[in-house]
Amino acid sequence: MKDLKEAYKTIEADHFAPRMEISFINGDSRQTFSYEKVTWTIDGEKKGLRYGENPGQEAALYRLVNGNLVLGDVEMLQPGRYLASVPELLQSGKHPGKTNVTDTDNALNILRYLMDKPTAVIVKHNNPCGVATGSTLAEAYFRANKADRLAAFGGAIALNRECDMETAKLIVENYAEVVVAPEFAAGVMDLFAAKKNLRVFRIRNMARLADFVAKHVIDFKSLIDGGIVAQTSFCANARKPEDFMPAYCNRKITDKATGAVSFEEHKIKRLPTAKEYEDLVFGWLVEAGVTSNSVLYVKDGATVGIGTGEQDRVGVAEIARDKAYTKHADWISWEKFQKPYNDLRLVFGEKDGAAKQAEIMEQTRAERGGLPGCAMVSDAFFPFRDGAEVGIREGITSIVQPGGAIRDWDVIDCCNDAGVAMVFTGQRSFRH
Repeated sequence: MKDLKEAYKTIEADHFAPRMEISFINGDSRQTFSYEKVTWTIDGEKKGLRYGENPGQEAALYRLVNGNLVLGDVEMLQPGRYLASVPELLQSGKHPGKTNVTDTDNALNILRYLMDKPTAVIVKHNNPCGVATGSTLAEAYFRANKADRLAAFGGAIALNRECDMETAKLIVENYAEVVVAPEFAAGVMDLFAAKKNLRVFRIRNMARLADFVAKHVIDFKSLIDGGIVAQTSFCANARKPEDFMPAYCNRKITDKATGAVSFEEHKIKRLPTAKEYEDLVFGWLVEAGVTSNSVLYVKDGATVGIGTGEQDRVGVAEIARDKAYTKHADWISWEKFQKPYNDLRLVFGEKDGAAKQAEIMEQTRAERGGLPGCAMVSDAFFPFRDGAEVGIREGITSIVQPGGAIRDWDVIDCCNDAGVAMVFTGQRSFRH
């Protein structure tokens, strides 16, 4: 019988050329980007990516080494300012594949906005499963892992401070695919060596992430027939409280009898508190790394529930809510019994396990999944009040969203009725 596990140990042959060029041609003007393939020396041999998104797909990682492009008033990130494309590989384990690189890249994509405090970002399948700040790096990692301990299994962890022993000891309690940090304290690599499949990257110049906050690159998306969509990359414009706008709109009202048009002002009655603004900013910046449609719940500088990739906004608000409840229950179980919630019946037997689960769910419902006091974050406007109402029913106290829906007035009225603060960013944050 075929050993299916062997497929994941495969190292695909890399037939991609060592250099690549992409030119933008406008009449006689030509602007060319030059790239070179990235390899690492592993066991004395130069190796590139292990494989692509799946075994059987060849892959190569290229870094930009030359070129300059200006589109209108947007200047692209200049070559030579390497960061994620050429990290030092300190420990290879099973050497990196494409998903390890893209998960790490999206973790850094989020982390670039959050460099002022110790922060940990855990990404799985190119979406964050936990993001948190802390007074120390260990606290930040603990809170990020707590947000979704189950999804963090096999994730990519990005840290914006030197990985100290306290943080490393927490990391090795779970299984991770990747750890990336600017530096590693004495003894940490010896600890990580026990995790034979862990990839460890060092990015000494990670402080440069702050320079990437408002810089664009060219995003390329390949189509099924080999076509390419090119776009400038997304940068969050609202990065501090004063960048947000109090929710406001004028509702157009047409008199059915006369056809006369009038406008009715709708504006939010309560602005966020200073504490709410902190979570709104944090949540909106995390949102930049989440696949659309998405809704997040955050509190005290940590994610509580993350809903990703759903087709309707009320549905994703419900998914984020349900995940908050599920993860909250699992964490209670872990703290009490050092066992996942779903394993309690197997560990303690059907009767005792069911009783323990019932007790945990009673506590989870009483605490409403940790959602009371959360900020609710939406990457696009709420077309109707029903999306916002999902969070409001759970006790959220503030909302940030782009604004611009025809029925903004209805969502504003909904928040006013509940005493919830709401601000607009004026910028959508879709990510596909």
